[in-house]
Amino acid sequence: MALALLAAGQQVTPTPQGDAPTRISVDVTAVSMAYSVTDKKGRFVTGLGKDDFEVLENGRPQVIQQFVAEPSLPLRVAVLIDTSNSIRDRFKFEQQASTGFLSEMLRSNADKAMVIGFDSSSAVTASFTDDIDKLGNAIRAMRAGGGTALYDAIRLAAEKLSGEKPSFQYRRVIVVLSDGDDNQSSSTRAQALEDAQVADCFIWAISTNNTGAGDTDGDKVLRYFTSNTGGKAYFPFKIEDLEQSFDVIAEEVRHQYAILYRPEPLVTDGLFHRVEIRVKGHKELIVRARSGYFARKG
Repeated sequence: MALALLAAGQQVTPTPQGDAPTRISVDVTAVSMAYSVTDKKGRFVTGLGKDDFEVLENGRPQVIQQFVAEPSLPLRVAVLIDTSNSIRDRFKFEQQASTGFLSEMLRSNADKAMVIGFDSSSAVTASFTDDIDKLGNAIRAMRAGGGTALYDAIRLAAEKLSGEKPSFQYRRVIVVLSDGDDNQSSSTRAQALEDAQVADCFIWAISTNNTGAGDTDGDKVLRYFTSNTGGKAYFPFKIEDLEQSFDVIAEEVRHQYAILYRPEPLVTDGLFHRVEIRVKGHKELIVRARSGYFARKG
């Protein structure tokens, strides 16, 4: 087995296993999981094949039916930009950084992105497209003001991403640029996470708090969403570090694997089914993915 290591720029840690699972009720006949693999120094591991992985659901080995390791897998990206009053002084730089991110990230005729702006409410300012000019214009046209309805924005993004089918043929990504301080959503945090999980979305987040510590209440909210979907939150020390955070996210998105399996036994017990993906014979390698799902009851 040949392994290749690519520098990730930052240390990558696995999703916490001790967290209480979020209730995701789905009628499962097949489970798709996207995930990344790193070494302990945070370098991405490439060159792995289907037979290098094992999948366990509730401790039972599963048979991988489909496997994708191509970095060219088409992307469907929803960029969520906080336009509330709390980020007004940083807003112009955030617009520039997010526009640059999409310009570097998207490949024409393969990838598509959409833009959602949110303050007291959420609105799609650009539907799925690979037209960088259209996306950039939508971002530049945003104006700051109002409260923060982050949870509603995540639910809207998950709804739009779930329409991009079949899910196994795309990487579905939500990138949130916000301070995480929701004060206007009609949805709960748990409902937003559930929708993102059901839509099989990774959530990455960049905090606009600019403390670099990642210890504000809003930062904890961003960690909640990212750790439970297999993504990661970044906490720039200063506004100028936003671009570097976007670069790291772009690199990680391009170095993911994806599998599809049919659960055996296939049950509808309404219970949480924990899923674990391992690299055979390499305990030192870290796999980051969502930790499982709740099956439908009935």
